[in-house]
Amino acid sequence: MLLLHPLRARTLAVTSGKGGVGKTFVTANLAAALAAQGQRVLVLDADLGLANLDVVLNLHPKLTLHDVFTDKATLDQAILPAPGGFSVLLAGSGMVEYSRLTPEVRDKLLSIIEQVKPRFDWVLLDTGAGISDVVLFAVAMAQDVLVVATPEPTSLTDAYATIKVLATQQGRRQVGLLVNQAGRPGEGKLICGQLQQVLQRFVGSGQAFRLDLMGEVRSDVSVRQAVLKRHLLLENYPGSDAAQGIKALAARLLS
Repeated sequence: MLLLHPLRARTLAVTSGKGGVGKTFVTANLAAALAAQGQRVLVLDADLGLANLDVVLNLHPKLTLHDVFTDKATLDQAILPAPGGFSVLLAGSGMVEYSRLTPEVRDKLLSIIEQVKPRFDWVLLDTGAGISDVVLFAVAMAQDVLVVATPEPTSLTDAYATIKVLATQQGRRQVGLLVNQAGRPGEGKLICGQLQQVLQRFVGSGQAFRLDLMGEVRSDVSVRQAVLKRHLLLENYPGSDAAQGIKALAARLLS
C-alpha cells in the first residue's frame, strides 16, 4: 500500500553510464509527473562538478549547494520552487572542488539527505554520468536506482558497465532501466532482455540479479523543442509520445 506522505522520503538515484542520454531531462520531467500525482518531490542536483539542472529548468539561482556546504546559506534558503510543482536543490556548475569525493563532501551530502527525507515523499538524485567515486556515492545514498540509456551501442555498453559495478561493488540485486529515445514500441523490452542476459552471466547463477524495465521514452521532436526552450516537456507538450512515456514511468514508480 502506497503511503502518500511517508515519514521518510523514498530516494531514487537517476544515473547513466554515458553523458548525453537525457538523464537530467528525464529526472526533471519525472519530478513534474510525480508532483502532478500529489507527491511532494525534491530533486537534488548531485552532479557536483558539471551540474546542469538549472539550465534544463531555466532557473538562475542565487543560492546553491555550494552556499550550504560553506555555511553561507541554510538548507531552507537553498531549496527552491521549480516549474512543474516540485522543489530543487541546485549545484553550481564547474565546482572543481566537489568533483572528487572527499570526507567533507561525503559528510555534507549525507547530512543534507537526512535533513530533507522527512519533508518530502520523493527525493530524486540527479547524479553525474559514469562510475566516478562521487557518482557511486550519490547512488549509494539512494534506496533505488534508475539507469537511463539510449539504444545507441556506446550508451548500452556504458550502461552495462555501470550496472555491473552497482551489482558487484554495492551489492545491488535489482536496478531499474529506462530506455530513452526509443525508436519503436517494444525496443526497451528487447534491450532490457539483452542486458539482463549478459549481466546474469557475469553476476553468476548463485546470485540472482534483476534488471527491471521501468519504461521507455519514444524518440520525439517535442523533446528537442522543450530542451531548446528550456521548458518542461510535461507542461508544454503533455500529449506527446515522450511525455506519455514519462507519465507511465511515474505511474510505475507509484504502483
